[in-house]
Amino acid sequence: MMWGYGSDGGMMGWGYGALGISNMILWIVFVGLVVAAVAWFVRRLPLDAHQSYGRRSPGLDALEERYARGEIDRDELLQKKQDISPDLTRSARH
Repeated sequence: MMWGYGSDGGMMGWGYGALGISNMILWIVFVGLVVAAVAWFVRRLPLDAHQSYGRRSPGLDALEERYARGEIDRDELLQKKQDISPDLTRSARH
């Protein structure tokens, strides 16, 4: 009995020779591409929760609209912004 051939003449052992090896290489490349794509996507995600997907707090939008209409002054705007989101105003000052 020769390696890779059974008594019925069919292929056994390593599969279909070069076709089996090329399929294995293609799967390795495919899995590598998927891992690379996931790693790229994760690295592009924003680190700050306030920047995630471009969403802002509706409260901040309403506060800025009140300031634009002249209902509140600058000091009150800054104080209320700090009350709503202390991290946002602290990072803006630095």
